[in-house]
Amino acid sequence: MRRRPRAIWSALAGLGCLSLLVAGLWATAVPAASFDQPRDHLKRAKVFLAAGDYRHAVEACQREVEEAPSVQSYIYLTYIYQAIDGYLEAMAKADRWVAVEQLYLNLATRNTEDLTDPPDVLARIAKELIQESVRRQSDVTAAMATRLDKATAERLWTQQTAWRAAHPDDWWSGVPEAWNW
Repeated sequence: MRRRPRAIWSALAGLGCLSLLVAGLWATAVPAASFDQPRDHLKRAKVFLAAGDYRHAVEACQREVEEAPSVQSYIYLTYIYQAIDGYLEAMAKADRWVAVEQLYLNLATRNTEDLTDPPDVLARIAKELIQESVRRQSDVTAAMATRLDKATAERLWTQQTAWRAAHPDDWWSGVPEAWNW
């Protein structure tokens, strides 16, 4: 009778060691998410930017912040806000107010009921509303990123500044290649 409890404890200890071994093997076999590998949200955000679907680009980067909060994810979200601002400025300078209206609808339309009751607003007013909002949000997320890691934030901003200089007419439709989305 005395041997049974000892045998049970030995079996439990063996199972515990086996569990640790399996967990260790699993951890080495499944790579952790890395900033060198683009995550799904960022891959989608890159496609949304290229398509001009800024609402979905913002949402994808917001999900990235929620699932993997970091200085990088906050900078990426800030960049999307600034891309919207840059796109609006370019469309206004080119006198392409229909594109501004389309952007407003892209940002405002969420559900099928919006198809029968669309949010109407004049394009020039839409531009001001959107720009004011994205500029405020950009300031907030940039400050959050800087609080997390100022050196990394500065490095990422240097990369995006170079990207903007290299692509002055359409920087808002993509991201710096160094970001590896």
